[in-house]
Amino acid sequence: MIASVRGRVATIAPDGAVVEVGGVGMLVHCTPGTLATLRLGEEVRLATSLVVREDSLTLFGFAADDERAVFEMLQTANGVGPKVALAMLAVHTPNALRMAVASADVKALTRVPGVGPKGAQRIIVDLKDRLGTPEEAVNAALDGGGVTPPWRDQVHSGLVGLGYPARDADEAVAAVAPQADAEIAQGRVPQVAALLKAALRVLSVR
Repeated sequence: MIASVRGRVATIAPDGAVVEVGGVGMLVHCTPGTLATLRLGEEVRLATSLVVREDSLTLFGFAADDERAVFEMLQTANGVGPKVALAMLAVHTPNALRMAVASADVKALTRVPGVGPKGAQRIIVDLKDRLGTPEEAVNAALDGGGVTPPWRDQVHSGLVGLGYPARDADEAVAAVAPQADAEIAQGRVPQVAALLKAALRVLSVR
């Protein structure tokens, strides 16, 4: 198993990045949150999980070891493959997933593309008490306390990482802020993946 990779970030795309390791460019599929931490040309260390199939070898990368551990644990649930597991981590943080499973929050899990009510219920049954104890600090993901919401930094960093000037990234973040505020008003953590896509649409029509 390839547990981690360290090297220079050669390219960044909406769904992954190429990291040069010993002269070899390795395609690593990542969540928007992880991509937001990458910078072109800079060295990075990603925790990785290698998914082996008969006709493919697919590498998934994460900014933190905990995110990788949750990614792998999610796949032990019936009906959850690597694509769905990655989508779950694109919508929810590891602690938000722990909270959703521990509290049997079907609604939260069905916000993930590809997860329906029955699938969410199976995930809750299969992973109950296996994902670990949810941290109360997950509420910090919501805007409060006068601090900059995490989604702003993640979306801004993601746009800059894709090559957009900081000023353009600032304007795009401001443009999608109402969408994030609406999520927060409903007690939900803003979805970085959706906000990043919305910001890219804003920049594409300029």
